[in-house]
Amino acid sequence: MRCPFCGHTDTQVKDSRPSEDNAAIRRRRFCPDCGSRFTTFERVQLRELTVVKKNGEKMPFDRDKLTRSLTIALRKRPVDEDRVERIVNSIQRRLETLGESEIPTKVIGEMVMDHLAELDKVAYVRFASVYRNFREAKDFEDFVGKLSDDQSD
Repeated sequence: MRCPFCGHTDTQVKDSRPSEDNAAIRRRRFCPDCGSRFTTFERVQLRELTVVKKNGEKMPFDRDKLTRSLTIALRKRPVDEDRVERIVNSIQRRLETLGESEIPTKVIGEMVMDHLAELDKVAYVRFASVYRNFREAKDFEDFVGKLSDDQSD
C-alpha cells in the first residue's frame, strides 16, 4: 500500500480488525520512510461495476461519490455517519447482485431516493432537487405536494 503522505510503496500493517458493521477490514498502517500513520479499509467486491450516465458516458462505480452525495443531502440532519455507511453498503451489494456489470445512473439514483425517503424527508427533498433537476420553486412545491399526498393516504 502506497503512503498517502510521501508516496513510499512499502508500508507496514500495525493493526487489523473488522469495521463496526463487519463489512470491511480496518487496517492501521505505518510508513517506515516518513513515520506517518494512516487507516485503510478492505472490502469484498463481488464484481466490477460500471456506471452508465444519461449521455452514454461510462465510468467506474465510485463508492466515495455515493457516500458524498448522501452526506451532502444529509448535512445538518440528525443521522449518524454509520447509518450512511450502512446505506452505501446496502446499495453497493444490491448493485453487485443485480447480475449486470453496467448500471444506469437512474437505477442508483432511485435506490438512493428509496433509502432517503425512509430515513429523512428533508434529505429526500434535497437529493430529489438535484437528481430530478428542479429548475424553479414550483418544482419544489409540486414534489413536496406529492410527498404530502402520499403520506396522507
